Amino acid sequence: MDQSEGHGSEEGPQEDHGDGMQTFKEVTFPCDDEIVPSSPEPKEGPQEDNGRSKQGPKRVTFPCDDDIVSGSLEPKDPWRHAQNVTVDDVITSYTQACQKLNCKQIPKLVKQLQDLIDLSGRVETLDLKGERLDHKACEALEEIFKRVQFKMVDLEQTNLDEDGASALFDMIEYYESATHLNISFNKHIGTRGWQAAAHMMRKTNCLHYLDARNTPLLDHSAPFVARALRISSSLTVLHLENTSLSGRPLMLLATALKMNIVLRELYLADNRLNSLQDSAQLGNVLRFNSCIQILDLRNNHIMDSGLSYICEGIKEQRQGLVTLVLWNNQLTHAGMVHMSMCLPHTQSLETLNLGHNAIGNEGVRHLKNGLIGNRSVLRLGLASAKLTCEGAVAVAEFVAESPRLLRLDLRENEIKTGGLMALSLALRVNQSLLRLDLDREPKKETVKSFIETQRTLLAEIQNGCRRNFVLAKEKEEQLQKSASMTEIAIQALEDSTAGPEETNNSVDDNSHAPEITIAVLEEAEDGEIPTVQECKEEESDSDTEEEEEKKDTTLEIKHEVTPGQVTVSSPGRGHKVFLVTRVETSGSGMEEKRLTEKKTHNEDVALPESTTLVNGLGQESSRATPCCEKQDSHGTYSDTELEDLIRDASTEPDPALNAITL
Repeated sequence: MDQSEGHGSEEGPQEDHGDGMQTFKEVTFPCDDEIVPSSPEPKEGPQEDNGRSKQGPKRVTFPCDDDIVSGSLEPKDPWRHAQNVTVDDVITSYTQACQKLNCKQIPKLVKQLQDLIDLSGRVETLDLKGERLDHKACEALEEIFKRVQFKMVDLEQTNLDEDGASALFDMIEYYESATHLNISFNKHIGTRGWQAAAHMMRKTNCLHYLDARNTPLLDHSAPFVARALRISSSLTVLHLENTSLSGRPLMLLATALKMNIVLRELYLADNRLNSLQDSAQLGNVLRFNSCIQILDLRNNHIMDSGLSYICEGIKEQRQGLVTLVLWNNQLTHAGMVHMSMCLPHTQSLETLNLGHNAIGNEGVRHLKNGLIGNRSVLRLGLASAKLTCEGAVAVAEFVAESPRLLRLDLRENEIKTGGLMALSLALRVNQSLLRLDLDREPKKETVKSFIETQRTLLAEIQNGCRRNFVLAKEKEEQLQKSASMTEIAIQALEDSTAGPEETNNSVDDNSHAPEITIAVLEEAEDGEIPTVQECKEEESDSDTEEEEEKKDTTLEIKHEVTPGQVTVSSPGRGHKVFLVTRVETSGSGMEEKRLTEKKTHNEDVALPESTTLVNGLGQESSRATPCCEKQDSHGTYSDTELEDLIRDASTEPDPALNAITL
């Protein structure tokens, strides 16, 4: 039915009267004013200026302060199940969880739980290596994690999927179950698994070590790990070998590591890192991050051009990197030019491994110049570096110059008689090299007698390393002895300073206690200790300063020996000589006495009877007699007390103290 609108009317249906004429019915509608019924008039009330009615004031009330908080919910304690727990409780809880989840128990795990003794601290290891862990088996492990903490949780090759991995990582994060975590060889943890692992790395303050070898970290998972590394507060060791990092994942990780100040060890082996973008990212990491100490890049494709980026980064940081492993990275002699220019600038690099690279003799010659200018490298790896006798000679030149090299690896090189002879001669000069790795079997020579010569040279090299090891051990023992004797010297000094204070209590205010000074004399060049005969001059009754200066001019030792001093040798290191001086006050009126005692190691050497002391007194006066005890010392030391002080001085080993006042 067609309809048309009109002003207050509408045409109705059409009728046909048979003659072709159609008529229309007219339909009318009420006006707009009549459509809306009339509404009641609003009650009169206060009017606003715009004509609208104004409502009355609204009132809002609040409850009393005591009624505002109706209750509170304390956070759950993750260790509420670990209080006073026993091994039987842990095993029972795990068994019940397996029955509830309808999964099999892991016999290897139950055996480890039965062997536990002390649950108060962290247990050493939870080893699940090789066990198949599905989602239900991972859920059952929560009954263990909520009761026991571990140092190492080993989940290597456990076939974790996304659900199981995310569940386990959430448990380890919540219960702080491990300080070392191994999730290597799990290729199916997926994006959700890596996301949970990143959350664990970011939130767990106790996790220091994460091993994720052979666990692919792809483009869509790398951002989570990068974000965690940028704000990580505890992770210090990270293993990412063979995780497909080349490209965008490494770029994200490198950007995050520029701001990381916690990570100390980074292992990136077997990732097919290239010589362009990947190496440039690693160079930027070394340039801005001086906290990473170990960088393992073995079995990649760094090559010479990539090594230039890494060397530039090392040159910028000065302090930081300690170990650099470039094993099997297709390096040649051209790359050693960059390394040679880098080595004199670094002050912290101690281990450099360049093995399984075709460096050759020319490369070693370049490297030698940088190593001689370096003052930090202690370990150098050149195994299978395509070296011959010519390269061994260059290495021997560095060995002879180095006072600090500890280990050198030259295995799998064609080093024959000439190279071995150069190394043997270098070891006669070097006193630091403790280990030199060479092939055990001699190399083939055209002259058969040279083979026996090679065996002789190998034995000499081994003996030289043994000699250096003994020397290093003796130096270490001497340092330890020196440190212990320093403590004894400090204690003796504290004890001796208390003696004169006690003596001063019995002396009048106008009198002063005598002063005893111990001076250290260096050993003579020929190794002999000066005696009293060498320090003695003509007898004199006067002790004026002019006469003392005349006596001192004839001494052959470095330090002056004045009247009133006694030379005492020390049984400690260095055969030091101590001079003990007794100084009287002018009011005491006592003559100075000299007592000589010389001790070298455990032997006492007595002076001849006819020896006259420097101050003119006979040898008999050095002995303590009853008359000395009866005599009024008037605040001075008796000879017995002086002898005790000299004995204490003879055991003084600290060469750092040039003068000690008691």
